[in-house]
Amino acid sequence: MTEWTDPDTFAAALDRAETLEKGNYFEAFGEGDEIAHDAGIRLSRHGNDQWMSQTLNHDPTYWRTDAARERGFDEPPIHPDYLLACTMGPSVEDLSEKGGYFLGRDGVQLHDPEVYPGTELRVESTVEATRSSSSRPEYGIVTWETRGRDADTGEILLSYERTNMVPRREPLETDGGEPASDTVSDEDDPPSLPGELVVPDGPSFADFRAVLDRAEDRDAAVAYRHERGRTMDDTLVSGLPLSTLNTAKQHHDADYMADSPSGDIVTYGDVTRSIALGHARSDERTYRELAYGDERFHTFVTPGDTVYGFTRVLGADPDRGPADCGLVRFRHVAFNQNRTPVYSGTREAIIR
Repeated sequence: MTEWTDPDTFAAALDRAETLEKGNYFEAFGEGDEIAHDAGIRLSRHGNDQWMSQTLNHDPTYWRTDAARERGFDEPPIHPDYLLACTMGPSVEDLSEKGGYFLGRDGVQLHDPEVYPGTELRVESTVEATRSSSSRPEYGIVTWETRGRDADTGEILLSYERTNMVPRREPLETDGGEPASDTVSDEDDPPSLPGELVVPDGPSFADFRAVLDRAEDRDAAVAYRHERGRTMDDTLVSGLPLSTLNTAKQHHDADYMADSPSGDIVTYGDVTRSIALGHARSDERTYRELAYGDERFHTFVTPGDTVYGFTRVLGADPDRGPADCGLVRFRHVAFNQNRTPVYSGTREAIIR
């Protein structure tokens, strides 16, 4: 009787065996399709604390009961970054497990700031648009709206729109000419910066408002770097995405990724993003997170890379929020040890 675990025999069996594939090709998506993601996740105190501690998000509202109650919560709530990652994670198997570049995310809305540990999340997506890629005929481009709902009440807790390249089962035929790019290159444009970058004197709303007023009549912008950095380790690169049910092999299958453009497993974009925002929040008196937009992931982040943060202050509205607060609009950029941008996005937050 043949022993299948004999190395030569097993190698021959592997060569003949058909692989049961995971994920969907581009052709599976049609505009208007509704997708209920089977995977669900229970938002836990442990998962929330792990996400926040590993990404340097140390706002006491999410750690201490007294600080949470001071800001109107019954107990330390679920952090928005963890909620976002847990909404995206269960969608990966259906939407983007086949791979392809994450082109961007927009319109991230926090519909209810009072989300507490123990909430069970149900995730659903709608195909908003599909189109061909002009530069990569082996891929198509899909945009989805994804919503995370409270499984008990049906209430939408968080929603966003994201766009990915998704591999085609059958690449498009081309005429053999040079494909046009999907993006407009600005390599020939000279760098254009204001004459001066100014910094707020402190972390409060009044400090942001005052520095914007100082910059208004000058050739100046409010922009600054954050001191902290965070080097990508196994927990960040593989542990956090797997804990949010993100099954994309790009984050945990080093063998598969060895021949990829990155040459290694890559960090889940929401980990990179959360680290960048954590750096920024450490220099603010944040009262409440509101919304995020125009999020882009510019290049790979791999194990051993260090992520730093850079912030521009775009505006401040004293009429939004409680009497002792105001709304501040930011644009954040995460960059690596080579000073290369790896993430950028806008953010609105109420600042004390």
